[in-house]
Amino acid sequence: MALSPPPAGRSFAGVVEGGSPIVLARIADPAVGLALWRRADMSGGALESWLDALPADRLPHGRFLVRPWEVVTALATVLPGPGFATDVADLCRRFLAIAGGDWVDVRLEAVAHDACWKFHRDHVRLRLITTYRGPGTQVVAPVDGARALASQRRYRGPLYQLPRHAVALFKGCGETGGCEEGVVHRSPPVAGTGQVRLVLCLNAPSAASPDPWGGGPWGGD
Repeated sequence: MALSPPPAGRSFAGVVEGGSPIVLARIADPAVGLALWRRADMSGGALESWLDALPADRLPHGRFLVRPWEVVTALATVLPGPGFATDVADLCRRFLAIAGGDWVDVRLEAVAHDACWKFHRDHVRLRLITTYRGPGTQVVAPVDGARALASQRRYRGPLYQLPRHAVALFKGCGETGGCEEGVVHRSPPVAGTGQVRLVLCLNAPSAASPDPWGGGPWGGD
């Protein structure tokens, strides 16, 4: 199976990418299913080195329904570190600037198993994903999406692994699903490899969201 990132500075149909966060706003284009912000400046930095040195059992695992200005305080309860909470807060602000609303459902997961290994489209309107540690999300070009969904583990077509730290804003099928919009993707299988991924996932509030961090109604935004 071919496994490589899309070439820097280029894109395939339905996917746009760039080195500036401005590219995320292009998800509003009906022809775009994934907007990818490549954050090359994160590689080899203090945050990356610190996360790589952490024992796997100290990586954060939690879910919060917060407003962007509450993120730093909320994350201090699970992982105080050099710039981590402020980076997550920045991504929350960027997500809400595009998705709308005042609240964001923040999920952090340390993954050492084959979580969400199946090829799928997200049953949400928009979802932001970035991988802080370990291999990034694997994406199938839209032309191969139906084949990957049907074949699953038997799929042997082109497969693209998003770079570590890259910010992927996916367009999904909405909460009911049943559509053909959105780029097909999956979490990379890591069971038995010794690798542990640290993944951030941002969503708009939904019925599945936890209670608001710090109490108080979120108003169903």
